[in-house]
Amino acid sequence: MPEARLKDQPYREAIDFMRQKVRLPTRAWSDLREGQHARAFVVAGAMKAELIEDFHKAVSKALEQGTTLAEFRADFDRIVAAHGWSYKGGRGWRTRVIYNTNLRTAHAAGRWAQINRQVEIQRRRGRQVYLRYVAVMDSRTRPQHKAWHGIILPADHPFWRTHYPPNGWFCRCTVQILTDLDLARYGYAVTPDEALPEIHMEARAVRTADGREI
Repeated sequence: MPEARLKDQPYREAIDFMRQKVRLPTRAWSDLREGQHARAFVVAGAMKAELIEDFHKAVSKALEQGTTLAEFRADFDRIVAAHGWSYKGGRGWRTRVIYNTNLRTAHAAGRWAQINRQVEIQRRRGRQVYLRYVAVMDSRTRPQHKAWHGIILPADHPFWRTHYPPNGWFCRCTVQILTDLDLARYGYAVTPDEALPEIHMEARAVRTADGREI
C-alpha cells in the first residue's frame, strides 16, 4: 500500500519533537494535563534532573538510532543503578511503557508535521491530501479501532483532531497518506460524514496534581 510522497523522508520531525521537550520532574503521569505532555518529557516518579536527563537521552537514542526495547532496557538498568532510583511497577512493564509511549507519540507527531507540510504543498497545486485510518486487525486490536479501520477523510477533516493515532496506551494504529490519484488507483472512496462513528462523551473522575477533576 502506498505511503504516498513521504516514504523516503527521514523522521527528522520526530527527532525534533523529542528534542524540544522540556524535562520536568513528576510524581505521576497525571501531574500534567493533555497537551502538556507534548511539550514536556517526564517519567512518572522521576524527580531528579540528572535522572530525567539520562532517560531523555536514552529515549532520544532509541528514536535516532533505532534502539530496540531490549537495548533500551539495558540503558534503563544502567540509569536506575547509577541513580539508585526506586520505581513502582515491574521492570518489564515500566520499560515497555516508557519506550513505547515516547517512540509512538514522537513518530505520530513527526508524521503529523509531514502531513501538514504536504497539505500546504498540495493545496497550492489545487489538490487534496487524504488520510486512511489503518488498524493492525489482529487479536490484540481494540474493537473500536477495528471499526475505524479503512476510514478515509481529507487530512484537515475534524475527525482527525480526535481520532489521529495513537489512540490509547500501546495503540499500534497508523494513518496512510493518499492523493486523488491513489484513491482512483486502489478503488478507495472518501468516507461520508454520516458513516462516521458517533462520539459519546462520558463524565469521569481524573486524578491530577491539583486533586480529582471531572
